[in-house]
Amino acid sequence: MKILIACGGTGGHINPALAIAGIIEKHCPDAEFLFVGTPDGMESTLIPQAGYPMEHVKVAGLQRSLSPSNFVRNVKAAGYLMTAGSHAKAIIKKFQPDLAIGTGGYAAGPVIRAAQQLGIPTAIHEQNAYPGVTNKLLAKRAKAIMMTFEAAKKYFPEGAPTHVTGLPVRGNLTKCTKEQAKAKLGFPEGMTILSFGGSQGASCLNEIMPEIMDWHLHSDMAVNHIHAYGKFGRDSFPQALKERGIDGSERMRVTEYIHDMDVCLAAADLVISRAGASTLSELEAVGRASVLIPYPTAAENHQYHNAMVLGKAGAAIVIEQKNLTADRLKEVIADLCAHPEKRIAMGQRAGALFAQDTDERIWEILSGILS
Repeated sequence: MKILIACGGTGGHINPALAIAGIIEKHCPDAEFLFVGTPDGMESTLIPQAGYPMEHVKVAGLQRSLSPSNFVRNVKAAGYLMTAGSHAKAIIKKFQPDLAIGTGGYAAGPVIRAAQQLGIPTAIHEQNAYPGVTNKLLAKRAKAIMMTFEAAKKYFPEGAPTHVTGLPVRGNLTKCTKEQAKAKLGFPEGMTILSFGGSQGASCLNEIMPEIMDWHLHSDMAVNHIHAYGKFGRDSFPQALKERGIDGSERMRVTEYIHDMDVCLAAADLVISRAGASTLSELEAVGRASVLIPYPTAAENHQYHNAMVLGKAGAAIVIEQKNLTADRLKEVIADLCAHPEKRIAMGQRAGALFAQDTDERIWEILSGILS
């Protein structure tokens, strides 16, 4: 059995692709895989690191804002688009897959479309509550559309083969108890907050977290805080803490990137983050209350739609970035610190949204196409 998987751009597209490959391998150890992505994206590093072979197709997104630099980038993107289809077809003809799966990213569009044109059965996974344009176009000829959220279904063509599968998450997320995690982190008793904005960091969070942490340490609240500032906060965030004289507290763990997210999520009583699909699925998997600040310029504003799934379920408090202030965040934190029953109830509602049998659902769909 040969499986081609097209993905790329961000971890939100790459991690589900790797998880789906793992699901297939579990049932078919002899399956042969080929990943296709862009040569400059995160996938060009993460996929080979995971042990899978990879081919590249040059594709780039069009920039919506007008500027001289974006004009040049758009000219290049248009040029790539003209050759991507034929290049993708050459890769597919050489590999001859039994199934092609797309999980999003720039490469997924031309590759999955080429597979459909060559008569290869295709399936797509849509991580977000509001599907991107590419997946909506590919859905017309896909054998199966796997979705993280039920809310995405209404955006696909009527009668399309949609299935709510959930989003595969890391298997080690639920292996550590809250008590064990806090002990590993060396935190004293108290409420634990985890905040992050992804591998790049979120400037809106990095700008206000030093004030929030200062407030924690000089209030009568017993609060531990883990914050990941990302590569764009590498120079500014540690310096901001140092200027306030609050670096080095036993109640704070500050790092550029969180490598032990399973432990940090297990320890957390409250998570403050963006609203990428992978993050939300992990919040559901561990059943944690959250404050979500959707990335406002995400394609199709999909992070807002993602966040509102949890918000409407009472599992999260959603604050749009334009409304985010340190005072607003302090108000929310103080309330949830004073009323632990509220955050416990939010966590339970998040857990109720999680599809426990995601891997089985995905395999049932894919094996049905392959049979």
